[in-house]
Amino acid sequence: MFDVGFSELMVIAVVALVVIGPERMPAFARTAGALFGRAQRYANKLKADIQNEVDMEEFNRIKATFYDAAKSIEHSVNQTKEEIDATAASLHESIAAQPEPPAAAGVEAPAPAAIEAPAYTAAETPAAQAQTDFWLDSAPVAAPAVAPRA
Repeated sequence: MFDVGFSELMVIAVVALVVIGPERMPAFARTAGALFGRAQRYANKLKADIQNEVDMEEFNRIKATFYDAAKSIEHSVNQTKEEIDATAASLHESIAAQPEPPAAAGVEAPAPAAIEAPAYTAAETPAAQAQTDFWLDSAPVAAPAVAPRA
């Protein structure tokens, strides 16, 4: 901001010493230091307040974006729910409109055919086979025999 070097400070100090006088100089330096410190604290507080306002504006903008996205998703979910409810109602109506099956008139419906699971022995089950394959794949390989040289 200000480009004040040591020589300029010395000139200002000499002029202040001549104008103020040596007996009032310490009190003036204390007062000037206190005023300068107060001004610095005020400037730093002002910078922090401005930064907080900028951060708050950015937060509010992001918050509004999230609220808009949430409303959009909620609208989409509600629309999908209405479509599903309409489809379910039409399915219920179509089921109610169909005639009664013959089983309700006293005729028994044939029992569904039983599905038989393939018969495995304990060693042939898929889990046992997978375990065997695992052990076969990870078994150590024997080193070839080497005959000693004569």
